[in-house]
Amino acid sequence: MTSTLYLHDNWRFSAVGETDWHRAIVPGCIHTDLKANGLIPDPFYGTHEGSLQWIDKQDWQYETVFDVPQDMLNKSQIEIVFEGLDTYADVSLNDTPILAANNMFRTWRIEIKRLLRAEGNRLHIRFRSPIQEDLPKLERLGYGLPATNDQSERGGLGGKKLSVFSRKAPYHYGWDWGPRLVTSGIWRPIKLEAWTQARISDVYIHQSSVTVEKAQLEAHIEIHSEVEGPAILRLHGAGRTIESTITLAKGVQTHRIEIEISHPDLWWPRGYGQPSLYTFRAEVAIGGTAIANRTVRTGLRDIQLVQTDDEAGTSFYFQVNGVPVFAKGANHIPNDSFITEVDEERYRHEIVTAAASNMNMLRVWGGGVYECDVFYDLCDEYGILVWQDFMFACSMYPGDAAFLQSVEEEAKDNIRRLRNHPSIALWCGNNEIDTAWAQYDEHGGWGWKQQYTPEQRAQIWSAYESIFHRILPDVLAQLAPRAAYWPSSPMQALTGDRSQHAKNDSTRGDIHYWGVWHAVEPFSNYNVNLGRFMSEYGFQSFPELRTVQSYAEEKDMELESDVMRWHQRSGDGNRLIKEYMDIYLPTPKDFPAFLTMSQILQAEAIKTAIEAHRRKKPYCMGSLYWQINDCWPVASWSSMDYYGRWKALQYYAKRSFRDIAVSVEEDDERIFVHIISDGRDNLEATLHVQLFQFDGQLVREQTAQPHVEANHVLTALTLKKSDWTHGCSLPEIVLIATLEHEGNALDQKFHYFAPVNKLRLRKATITVRPMDADETTFLVETDVLAKSVMLTASAEGVFSDNYFDLLPGLPKTVHFLQREQGQTAFHLAQPGAMTVSSMCDWTEVDA
Repeated sequence: MTSTLYLHDNWRFSAVGETDWHRAIVPGCIHTDLKANGLIPDPFYGTHEGSLQWIDKQDWQYETVFDVPQDMLNKSQIEIVFEGLDTYADVSLNDTPILAANNMFRTWRIEIKRLLRAEGNRLHIRFRSPIQEDLPKLERLGYGLPATNDQSERGGLGGKKLSVFSRKAPYHYGWDWGPRLVTSGIWRPIKLEAWTQARISDVYIHQSSVTVEKAQLEAHIEIHSEVEGPAILRLHGAGRTIESTITLAKGVQTHRIEIEISHPDLWWPRGYGQPSLYTFRAEVAIGGTAIANRTVRTGLRDIQLVQTDDEAGTSFYFQVNGVPVFAKGANHIPNDSFITEVDEERYRHEIVTAAASNMNMLRVWGGGVYECDVFYDLCDEYGILVWQDFMFACSMYPGDAAFLQSVEEEAKDNIRRLRNHPSIALWCGNNEIDTAWAQYDEHGGWGWKQQYTPEQRAQIWSAYESIFHRILPDVLAQLAPRAAYWPSSPMQALTGDRSQHAKNDSTRGDIHYWGVWHAVEPFSNYNVNLGRFMSEYGFQSFPELRTVQSYAEEKDMELESDVMRWHQRSGDGNRLIKEYMDIYLPTPKDFPAFLTMSQILQAEAIKTAIEAHRRKKPYCMGSLYWQINDCWPVASWSSMDYYGRWKALQYYAKRSFRDIAVSVEEDDERIFVHIISDGRDNLEATLHVQLFQFDGQLVREQTAQPHVEANHVLTALTLKKSDWTHGCSLPEIVLIATLEHEGNALDQKFHYFAPVNKLRLRKATITVRPMDADETTFLVETDVLAKSVMLTASAEGVFSDNYFDLLPGLPKTVHFLQREQGQTAFHLAQPGAMTVSSMCDWTEVDA
């Protein structure tokens, strides 16, 4: 059997050329080690990041001394495995060079038995500066490549964009939501693996065909053997053992075992069924003794990206086990600029948040990292589909042989590592590069290609096609033949002509719609810029006050202070927030109120988009907003800040993504009440529509008994607006639509007939009373309409609902929730000291 020894202890580091050594944490990176040793300040505080740009110009060295147990030394094969070195690393063991690594995303394995001794083995790693390493590549190429988000000026490099030359997390070089902190270090585990005779190096459960009645599988079992001769190969799983006789040969070989499972427990996305999982264990035995084994976990499902012509164009949706799935969720970026700071608990908080917010998909965006195994494990367990980008974003890349070979090996490593995860629904070549370059539209794109000569343009596009139209799809077809591939997001189709590139009004492919925000288009444009799959759209806000206080002092609490502008990477982002706020919301009375109001503004924008997308089902079959998380404390598009604190948007998304949802819209003459079902069962429902004045007086009401068909959208009521609003002051009324099933409220939506800043709000008296002895559940009531009621707690946690509207006579019950370490869901907890406020408390509205 394989013996494993992790090399995580007794590390130290120093700058190359210096004699002072300091304690290092492995896995980790140079920035976190420098900070832990008091050698640099907190990179996230104030404007400290700017003073730390020297770090990436320096070579750094790490070393440890370790012993090897005798039982491991007795094995005939001993390999050292580097799961992640960031990025250019020269490795020696006992003064013998064993590896020159050049790709952050690769796994490196080297046989080292001849170099080992029982005690005092010295492992030394020199990390070459990614800046010094890649400057000569730029010089040799002779011209720069587009890399819009590479903050080279902030790094003291002027216009020299180097991120494209290294296979390293692009966001380390800066992005429009993240700092420029170009790391080096041992970012994933290092271990020794020792074995004799044979080891199982990989088990892939290929799902040939999966239906409700039967799953036909083929286990591909890769064996690395140093012996020849007969052996027994067993596969345990699904309550049975399948055994076959094989002949081992020296070297690497793959054997296949077919499995058939009747009436399998299928894996379903959240909201569609249980995400059932199976564990399979492969075992090799010689002479009746097991000499190697390997265990993998997967879920059995049939998943397809369906692109078929229809009367409106060409569909773009995911079908799981024969059921069309409306993808509800967000884009995911790395949870930290220093990825080794993200432990399992932080990953679990994100995935629990996604599931609790009624999401069923996250897009792992291509400017970060191929995530750690635990991220995908959690997505498997919670039924969260994954749109997986390869790690390329918003840049053009070189096409030399060494770079292309590195990309190919990177793809092989990560596809092999991740292909058993049932959550992965799609592999996507890159983020926004096809639309940015716009090869077939001379006047399209982001103005990149016009900077180059015809010869340079041909060379750059040839490199693009080599990576995204040849290498990546070919490797995927070889290693995960049933997996879907999409060359670039957004894109209409791989046509080789002008119709390939994405448009906001496209009737095929996927769309990134940024007219709202970057172009200062009105929120109402979310209702008209609709595509088949909305894979990116977003709106910014600030985090809450205590998060801002983690990086700013009282003197910095002003929109245009140096610190506020430093923690805003979207150019005119702060100005855009204020500009939109002036259009839609009352004026905040002070800066803390501005922070809160920015979150309401963001939430209202994205609510408009989500519900517009869902109402257009099945024409539109996906709504993934940008973005769920942050990599540092910052003003950004996130719905959950760096510390995991839910912004208003997270609560709004939870409501708007409900599996059975109500959505109200209006035109000049009519009010439409829609019911959206993502469920797999029909239901008989009761719909109450009521018109109230802000003092709680009921003006009109109507009840319907709609039949809600599974997985469909129904316009349950169409009301004549003039009849319903007759005799009313529009800024003083609210329409409330409540959907019930068997006496239980499934959803409730408030709809207003004037913009929020035109509503005649009055200061509300809001009461919060505990409903249980443990004081975890509370009844919230008001005397007049309270807009955007915000509950705060001194304890870290979330409320079951927050930032909601409240009307007299319609009290709200809320729970305070926490998730302790290792818990799989939020549970009732005590909030500590609580406060309650609403929009009139944050604005200049007269009482």
